Amino acid sequence: MKKAHKMDIKTSKIELVKMILNIENDTFINKVTEFINNEKSDFWNDLSLEEQAEIKKGIEQLNRGDGKSYKEVLKRIS
Repeated sequence: MKKAHKMDIKTSKIELVKMILNIENDTFINKVTEFINNEKSDFWNDLSLEEQAEIKKGIEQLNRGDGKSYKEVLKRIS
């Protein structure tokens, strides 16, 4: 079943490329390009440097075994 699904995806991609090649509308092509670029966007790049630093700090703490349980976090913020 997976193999058939992969072939469907490949066929769909080919058909999509064929359709795009036949389009002469610059505005439409720009919108499609923008959509594809946005889909590839990694949320990490949308975070501020401070947010990235806090996440990295949290990962380092977890890797050291300094993590807190969900209950401890809830107790702390309540």
